Order: sequence, then structure tokens, then C-alpha cells
Amino acid sequence: MGITIYHYSAFSKVPGKGNPAGIVFEAEGLTEAQMQEIARQVGFNETAFLCQSTTADLCLRYFTPGHEMDLCGHATIAALYALKTRNMLANGTRLLTLTVETRAGLLPMAIETREGRPWVRMQQAQATFRPFSGSPDLLAAALGLDPDDLDQTLPTVYASTGTWTLLVPVRTLAAFGRMEPHNKRFPEILQEMPHASVHPFCLQTYDPQAVLHGRHFSSPFSGTREDPVTGTASGALGAYYIEYMRPLHHIRLIIEQGHEIGRAGQVMVEVERSMRSIQVAIEGTAIYEACREI
Repeated sequence: MGITIYHYSAFSKVPGKGNPAGIVFEAEGLTEAQMQEIARQVGFNETAFLCQSTTADLCLRYFTPGHEMDLCGHATIAALYALKTRNMLANGTRLLTLTVETRAGLLPMAIETREGRPWVRMQQAQATFRPFSGSPDLLAAALGLDPDDLDQTLPTVYASTGTWTLLVPVRTLAAFGRMEPHNKRFPEILQEMPHASVHPFCLQTYDPQAVLHGRHFSSPFSGTREDPVTGTASGALGAYYIEYMRPLHHIRLIIEQGHEIGRAGQVMVEVERSMRSIQVAIEGTAIYEACREI
């Protein structure tokens, strides 16, 4: 195709850590089928395509190797970091604000320079929850765990701040090292939302500054198995924390992920609750890794 794909990793300042994303600049001339084929060849959990927008500063489209996504946190962080560091956005201001068009809506973003590098703040869609009525035993087995590994003092629920995932409370950090997901079983267990991903989490962490630890297992329709450090799922998990665990009006917390597959990273999540909604924003930086042509 003669298309250059730029590889950035989000939620890390260290090469080879965090979550890799493909970035395609000036994707306006590509068809949806071409975007899907590029994402399939790249093979990352998501590849982001930057397009023009008539309603926002820019439009981002996100593709897994299997299908298009409404929203992706780590690819958004990576894309805005890339635009800023490649001087493709306004310069000379410490704080840059902009609006990004996504299939999850028009979302406000901000880029702030901290210690000489851009940090991106991404507002996500309003948090939404739906009950899970499937079998906890079958869910545990699909994760390669025993039923006793699940923390059934907390609810297992579907949550979304732009992308639906099933949040699964787990009792101990040790269980995360034993997880062996059987992704193909997910749709028959997640009957209410068979295309949702699965996001186990627990209160035990590797970093004492982190509040929650997670892993993220992809829907089998996406063409990938595990997402190293997940922005939208971390946003949904932050909303879950304030809804089901600590009924606060405002909180900032660090969520860690990726340790079990050697790609540790952290997401800063800010959650605000009002009488009508739960609003979530995530923050993170990224690092350039490489580029290739397809």
C-alpha cells in the first residue's frame, strides 16, 4: 500500500513496556477495508488512523486485527503524544486543549508538558454499568482459575466508558500469574454482551502507589489475546471503584497492568461523580519505538 505505520507504546516512558499501538497519519484517503487490512498486518491490539473532522480538531478511528472499535485509550494517548512530539499540533503553550471525534462521541483532550515530555489527558465517555448474569464458575474456568479465586463480595459487572468490558474482581495478586485465558469461551459465558472483553482486577498491587492491578483479555472477535495496559478498561475500572467500592465524589488513582507479560505500565485515572453521571478521564505518556511501511 505504501503506507507508513508508526509504532508508539503508551503508558510507559521505557521502550518495550506499556501498550504498543500503530499510528497512521493522514489516513483520510484510506477505505475502511484498507484500514482493517493494515491493522491486521500490524497485529497490535489497536492501530489508530488520524482523519480530518468537520466537528472536532481531528478524528481518530481504531481497528483491532478483527474489527473497528468505538474507542481506545492507549492508542489515543499514543496518537496525541505522536502528534505533539512530531510538531503536528500547536506549539509554544504549556497546556494544549483539543476535541477528538470518535465513534464514542466528541471527547475533550489536553496535552501538558511535564519534565520535558508530553502527558495526555483523555476524557472518556460517561460511565455505564450493566449486570452480568452468567456463571461465576464457568467464568473462572475460562480464565484458568478456580471459583474460589474470584472475590464474590464484589459484583462482576459489564462497564463502559466508550468500550464494553466485563470487570471481574479477583481476591489475590498471585492468581494473576496463574491466569490462562480461554478467549474462545467468552462469548458463550458473556451472553448479554458476547463481544465484550474480560478485565480481571484486584486490590493487591506490585507498586505501593497503585490502587488496583489488572489484566485484560480480548474478545475472540478482535484477533488478539491480551491487551498489556488498557486505557478504556482502566477508565471503566476507576468508575467501578467509585460506584461499588468507595462511594466518593472525586478520586485520582493509579491503576497498574502488564506485569505478567513483561509490559508493565500505569494509567492515572480521575473520576468525578455528580447526581446524574460518573465522568472519567485518564492520563499517560508514550514513547516512540519504530516505523515500518506496508
